[in-house]
Amino acid sequence: MLFNSISFLFFLPAVLIGIRLLPDRWRNRFLLVAGYFFYGCWDWRFLGLLFLSTVIDFWAAHLISTARDSYRRRMVLIAGLSANLTILGFFKYFNFFVGSAQAFFEWAGLHVSVPMLSVILPVGVSFYTFQSMSYTIDVYRGDAQPVQRFWDYAVYVAYFPQLVAGPIERVSHLFPQILAPAKVTAERINIGLILMLLGFAKKVLIADQLAPEVDQIFAHPAAMSSGLLLRGAYLFSFQIYCDFSGYTDIARGVSELLGIRLCLNFNQPYLSQSITEFWRRWHMSLSSWLRDYLYIPLGGNRQGKWRTYQNLMLTMLIGGLWHGANWTFVVWGGLHGSYLALERIRGIGKAEGAPAQYDSIRYWAGRGMRTLVTFHMVLFGWIFFRASSLTAALQYVSGIFRFTDLQAVGVAPLIVAAAILSIDIAQNRSGDHAVFLRAPWWVQSPVYTALCLAMILYGGSDVPFIYFQF
Repeated sequence: MLFNSISFLFFLPAVLIGIRLLPDRWRNRFLLVAGYFFYGCWDWRFLGLLFLSTVIDFWAAHLISTARDSYRRRMVLIAGLSANLTILGFFKYFNFFVGSAQAFFEWAGLHVSVPMLSVILPVGVSFYTFQSMSYTIDVYRGDAQPVQRFWDYAVYVAYFPQLVAGPIERVSHLFPQILAPAKVTAERINIGLILMLLGFAKKVLIADQLAPEVDQIFAHPAAMSSGLLLRGAYLFSFQIYCDFSGYTDIARGVSELLGIRLCLNFNQPYLSQSITEFWRRWHMSLSSWLRDYLYIPLGGNRQGKWRTYQNLMLTMLIGGLWHGANWTFVVWGGLHGSYLALERIRGIGKAEGAPAQYDSIRYWAGRGMRTLVTFHMVLFGWIFFRASSLTAALQYVSGIFRFTDLQAVGVAPLIVAAAILSIDIAQNRSGDHAVFLRAPWWVQSPVYTALCLAMILYGGSDVPFIYFQF
């Protein structure tokens, strides 16, 4: 089920009414049913996979907590993580690794028949697997206590607002709210509605409108002029941001209506002045997951500068591969790993903030230049992220540097950028994603009405969210 589908317009009110009418002791059971129904609307056959992942980590955490010695605890942790990664690896990466092996054998001059399977990628498997694994690891580390009731834990894994595309929650943040009585106030309803409105506006009015042109340009990079290729790269940068941050806004808004606050996943990443800052603002739940469960266990920055660079690169390579079974994602991750390592070498991103002359022209000019450079570094990486293959990505990049028909870039990227910045700058300056609620009612009413009418007029395409494929 998609947030931007007609069926969700019936599903959400039914859930809200059910939560309102049922006593608190029945709330989690109802949310669990709602979560499984929401997921089953995509493909009911994979409900068993979701349930299996839940069972594995629930019992792994309990066995860890009751183990008598560190060796047994470690073995249970390894077994639980291995089971999760096996499931994720089979459904998401089986054909990728088999195909890569086939290509390697052909390159080596060996004709080996490698079996291929028609494996369907379960929607959201990367998200709920990482979320479930983090619970087991936290219990092993002593950062969390094991959940006593299976059905309560199952709600944590299958909480429908963030089930299929995040944010990736931690048990320490989400689970206490699941256990607590629902606290739905007028303020939370207003916050939820404004977040949903902003999310739908980003998705329907920006991301979905850009999708057809982006698809056309990336489908035939060799046939496009440099101007059109640049236009496509700019538009995709805005499309993926509005698509994914729009989903997260909707998820957070829906959750507010249920009395549960999800973690912040986007914090105006295109205003970043370095790649280091970008990863503190973009897909924050994944960034922190990779930091806490991969980068730091690898040694982080505690074992000398060269090991730090290696750990950064390995973390970003795995982060790239997490996004999809394609070498383009590996290159994208490696590119960002290189960015981060170079910034660490140069000492960039360690102490960001306003200097003493905060209002000087020189300060704002420097800030703007750093932001533009960072954005274009990110944009370059998005070409590999979006391209269908490495060959297509290299064709795309080489085509840009032909410098032909540059006027074809047009003004559309500037118009879209202005629309996004009008939201991001207001939110960034106030530190409040619901800042628009502070405007007078006579300003809010016509703006919200215009957005709703525009979505009715231009919506209805049910374009899937980009991150559903990950």
